[in-house]
Amino acid sequence: MSDKKATTKAPVKKAPTKKAAPKTVAKKAPVGEKKTAKVDGGKIIKVSGPLIVAENMGDVNMYDVVNVSKMRLVGEIIELREDRASIQVYEETSGLTIGEEVISTGMPLSVELAPGIMGGIYDGIARPLDKILEQSGDRIARGIQVSPIDRKKKWDFVPKKKVGDKVVTGDIIGTVQENEVVEHRIMVPHGVSGKIKKITSGKFTITETIAEITNDKGKTVEVQMLQKWPVRKGRPYKSKLSPSQPLITGQRVMDTLFPIAKGGVAAIPGPFGSGKTVVQHQIAKWSDAEIVVYIGCGERGNEMTDVLNEFPHLMDMRNGQPIMKRTILIANTSDMPVAAREASMYTGITIAEYFRDQGYNVAIMADSTSRWAEALREMSGRLEELPGEEGYPAYLSSRLAEFYERAGMVKILGTEDRLGSITAIGAVSPPGGDLSEPVSQGTLRIVKVFWGLSSALAYKRHFPAIDWLISYSLYSNKLEKWYDEEISPAFHANRIIAMKLLQEDSSLEEIVRLVGVDSLSDRDKLIMDTSKSIKEDFLHQNAFNDQDAYSTLKKQFKILNAILEYHRLANIALESGVEYGCLVKPELRSKISRFRYLPEDEIGKIDEFTSTLKSELSPEKSMDEDMDDVQLNLTDMSNLKADHWDKK
Repeated sequence: MSDKKATTKAPVKKAPTKKAAPKTVAKKAPVGEKKTAKVDGGKIIKVSGPLIVAENMGDVNMYDVVNVSKMRLVGEIIELREDRASIQVYEETSGLTIGEEVISTGMPLSVELAPGIMGGIYDGIARPLDKILEQSGDRIARGIQVSPIDRKKKWDFVPKKKVGDKVVTGDIIGTVQENEVVEHRIMVPHGVSGKIKKITSGKFTITETIAEITNDKGKTVEVQMLQKWPVRKGRPYKSKLSPSQPLITGQRVMDTLFPIAKGGVAAIPGPFGSGKTVVQHQIAKWSDAEIVVYIGCGERGNEMTDVLNEFPHLMDMRNGQPIMKRTILIANTSDMPVAAREASMYTGITIAEYFRDQGYNVAIMADSTSRWAEALREMSGRLEELPGEEGYPAYLSSRLAEFYERAGMVKILGTEDRLGSITAIGAVSPPGGDLSEPVSQGTLRIVKVFWGLSSALAYKRHFPAIDWLISYSLYSNKLEKWYDEEISPAFHANRIIAMKLLQEDSSLEEIVRLVGVDSLSDRDKLIMDTSKSIKEDFLHQNAFNDQDAYSTLKKQFKILNAILEYHRLANIALESGVEYGCLVKPELRSKISRFRYLPEDEIGKIDEFTSTLKSELSPEKSMDEDMDDVQLNLTDMSNLKADHWDKK
């Protein structure tokens, strides 16, 4: 038996008395260059759907990216046992055979971050779909290799620091105007600090050197605009802060009743057809987040098509530019390999962290985390792990928590005190709307806002179909001070009153179903009337109406205040002895129902209406009207009697 090492590509079996010498790890490729060196080799011994098992992989690391077979399918190591590695492959594995090679890149799954990423559409492993379309057509070819960001395009770099300035990790050394909306801020890479030796303005590609920094040891580090970051590792920050400002969505049921803070986490669970995706589209369109990352994780392709069709043409009301210019899409649809769903979630949150570190307020939409959980369940089953509830892996809740905890309001690394935030909003698709299933329960233990969708409201064409009886927000008290200072001291009080009325209305509806509305007292009838106005004239929004699709906080407050002021004055009149029938004035309710269609520059009319309510609903006027009605009834009766005797 020869002591020499075999020269064939496929590794030979180890001699029983000798251990194969470890292979040398290739040096790290310069930033932006394609890594081609083979770090470690192995061969396939098992193929099970998206999971393959390879042997002779003793010198690799967990979560290393590998190239599988001669097609160079992208995979990631998710389990190591001695020299065997279990690999989840992010592409179709049909046709793979035992003995084919597996080559490790020696690098974890990473995403490229540089100017050119904004407005892009990527698959789950951050490959640009527009470039894939050019190379392989409508279907993604297996093993296709494309650069995520254009390396030939030159960007106009404007320095913000000068030679001799001391900088640390996270400091902004210059900017690139990526488009009319987003200013891309170039940061000092992680692990680099020192004095700027050289910095140049002008046009550069993302791989060209724009600055040189001399560290404390006298070593000079070249800085390019391109950075890479492993997707499973959260980007560092100084400290995490308690959220104190709301993310304004323009949706009244969210902003007023169940607000979410910038840096907060929310879940949107609901059965099929209740509007989870539509609600997330509305938040992406209208929220005051400066950057939006939208992850389509295992959802139907037509839903991502809606985004692609609408966003480039929908204008941002703050800057008059298409919303797509501040949006990044991660499109991993249901007909793509199931393993790539997990990669899409981590890729999206890593991109969000990158823009957070630039000082932006970022909103990330994940639609839906249930599809990700299904992918975890499938991979766990193929790994023959001990299953948890309903077959999901026992670590399901931990994986969900790892994702959501990367959201938050933080102090960013750097010499300046800068803030950035990530607001994470995840849709959950429980089978049959059953919120007791593991994904919903695991999510509810983590998030602070619960926007529960109701199929009954959706079937009634009530949009957004957020059920006010089961939804909640744990940020309401933290945001009370901001609402009182920025909008009105009565904002939080009105919210509490409205919630109480809706709760009482729910109980009264049960009574009405049993014994009818005539059994209610006048006060209860007024509660039901006011609650109906809150539901139809305030909580319901028409997404196809330009004025009603988005509502500012001031407009929201004025509409709800007018409804509650009507209720308060009508209640006073009831206590003064006025009959309920005299307080039901269709002309006033009709005016309230039209307030949501008022343009922003005409919302002063709501205040004018509210100021006239006192005279319209005063007990004296109501009693006079009641006496007039009585007098009219008596007159009518007299006329009827006279007509009767005349006929005789």
